[in-house]
Amino acid sequence: MEYGFTTAAYVVAAVLFILSLGGLSGQESAKRAVWYGIAAMALAVVATLIGPGYGNWGLTLVMLAIGGAVGWVVAKRVQMTEMPQLVAAMHSLVGLAAVLIGFNAQFELGRVLRARAADAAAEFHGFAAVLAHKTPAEIAMLKVEVALGIFIGAVTFTGSIVAFGKLAGKIDGKPRKLPGGHMLNAGAAALSLLSVILYCTAGAPVLWLVLITLLAFFIGYHLIMGIGGADMPVVVSMLNSYSGWAAAAIGFTLGNDLLIVVGALVGSSGAILSYIMCKAMNRNFVSVILGGFGGEAGPAMEIEGEQVAIDADGVAAALNDADEIIIVPGYGMAVAQAQQSVSELTRKLRAKGKTVRFAIHPVAGRLPGHMNVLLAEAKVPYDIVLEMDEINEDFPNTDVVIVIGSNDIVNPAAQEDPNSPIAGMPVLEVWKAKQVFVSKRGQGTGYSGIENPLFYKENTRMFYGDAKKSLDQLLPMVE
Repeated sequence: MEYGFTTAAYVVAAVLFILSLGGLSGQESAKRAVWYGIAAMALAVVATLIGPGYGNWGLTLVMLAIGGAVGWVVAKRVQMTEMPQLVAAMHSLVGLAAVLIGFNAQFELGRVLRARAADAAAEFHGFAAVLAHKTPAEIAMLKVEVALGIFIGAVTFTGSIVAFGKLAGKIDGKPRKLPGGHMLNAGAAALSLLSVILYCTAGAPVLWLVLITLLAFFIGYHLIMGIGGADMPVVVSMLNSYSGWAAAAIGFTLGNDLLIVVGALVGSSGAILSYIMCKAMNRNFVSVILGGFGGEAGPAMEIEGEQVAIDADGVAAALNDADEIIIVPGYGMAVAQAQQSVSELTRKLRAKGKTVRFAIHPVAGRLPGHMNVLLAEAKVPYDIVLEMDEINEDFPNTDVVIVIGSNDIVNPAAQEDPNSPIAGMPVLEVWKAKQVFVSKRGQGTGYSGIENPLFYKENTRMFYGDAKKSLDQLLPMVE
């Protein structure tokens, strides 16, 4: 009966997880999709806790209380601007869990094998009882699963920590590699493969697992350190995929069908999203995930002209005269928490009969869908938030474009400079509008460190200052 209930609950949870993923593809259905995911996870946890062979209820309840309290506090404190680094941090925990579960599986397996070798009539409980009934062939397969789970989990752990540091500004966003670059990664991967083989066939299994873990820690660290800030959205998505595969490996190790299904869903969806984002950035998928093979083809094109500043009065006058307006949000809007001010400006402009729309690049912000979430939070109507492919052709007929904290996604160097690090990347062609106003904190090159010729064009004016303060100053002047 217990097995039947657990299996049925896992099937229902898997269906809810699939519905959750499907619902997240649209803004209108996203909230419902989140509730599907919450219900699925709650059902999965309850079914596991009351399932056959489960014990240690006291310790489990304590850990659930601690984890729930920590999650509650973090959810309350983390701002929407910090969501990308929070996601990266969560990925690291999944990776660490895979490593710890893998080592625990090996310790339990060692205990069972020692009892078998001694012909002891030991009584096993929980996971050890499952291992005690495995055949030699099944144990051999289990070792492969453990090794892969630990390797993927360790890469995910250190890679996610580095991604967290880069997204939080605690680590320089520029690509950094040790001497030897990709050869170091390749060598560590080869040694990892050799260690997996020795773990599965030779003695001292814990020693080989430790070596696999250390090598994977290095690969995760060095791989993500070698990827620049411009590719961070892809990195976060790819780490999401890694965490899914780590969870699937855990599922195979523990014999948990739901973990296998959910891990495969997360792993495949993360990989697909990463591929789609690479296409949107004209990046080579393999190049990005291997730490940026290639790079600049030569010296960047020299930029002529100067950045011309404008004050709030000038921007307000242009907006009052304009009929067609497009707003391009970026990470600067998130940092300044200016989404509410942007929403209020949109409301006032639309109330005057002006056409206001938003242009969203696939990799705007530092997380897929980051800008969509912020605008939805600020109650911006879904129907005026358009993707790049839907709105790019409309810029020549646009009177005013307001760029709020964006750099790479509106950089004409992607089309004009073959030596640019973002050469060939599809961008929002804002420079084709009649007037462009760029809300920016200063004259820096932004997170990725790439110079932007847009700021020097004749039809561009720089609206310097914190985005929220600048927009709040602008609002009373829009009549």
